[in-house]
Amino acid sequence: MSDAQIENEQDETVESAEQDVDVTPESADGAGRDHSPSEGIDEPPLGAEGATPTGDPPGESTEASALSEEFDALNDRHLRLVAEFNNFRRRSEQERLSAWSRAQADLVGKFLDVLDDLQRVAELDLSNATVEAIMEGIDLVERKFVRTLEDSGAEMIDPSGEAFDPERMEAMMRVPAETDEQVDQVAQVFQKGYSLKGILVRPARVSVFTQG
Repeated sequence: MSDAQIENEQDETVESAEQDVDVTPESADGAGRDHSPSEGIDEPPLGAEGATPTGDPPGESTEASALSEEFDALNDRHLRLVAEFNNFRRRSEQERLSAWSRAQADLVGKFLDVLDDLQRVAELDLSNATVEAIMEGIDLVERKFVRTLEDSGAEMIDPSGEAFDPERMEAMMRVPAETDEQVDQVAQVFQKGYSLKGILVRPARVSVFTQG
């Protein structure tokens, strides 16, 4: 082989080696470095937007705050209603007592005139007054007293000749009946009773016929 042929073969071998080794700037800069899969990725700091939350979500916190405010408002309203009710109850009790006192005062005022008449009868001069005049005065006082009671709403219970009613009468004694029709009838009224606007003030005290 001539020298020219040997030189040509050496040139071709060098060119082939240069083509096989293609060194780029990236491969040259990163030669010898071991990159991890996550190397070069910037992670957001803890607590930044997009990071995993560590507390309650904003929606739940807002809802809890709203519920707390609503509870405080309802509690305040409840306390106000309780205070208003207590004040109303005290006013009602005072008004009731005041109305009862006024009613008693009116009733006492009506009987004062009767008391004045009774005192005038008691002050009669017995040396000059007759029995008839005294009895007439007492009768006038009694009629005025009964009229005052009726004006106040009181009703007299005089069950003479009526059937015995334990709701309005009190049996003081039993009397043997002469006939069957007299059984459970009022025989005698010892003390008249009174009721005031449907309320029994005092039952009538009577004797009652019973089967002999």
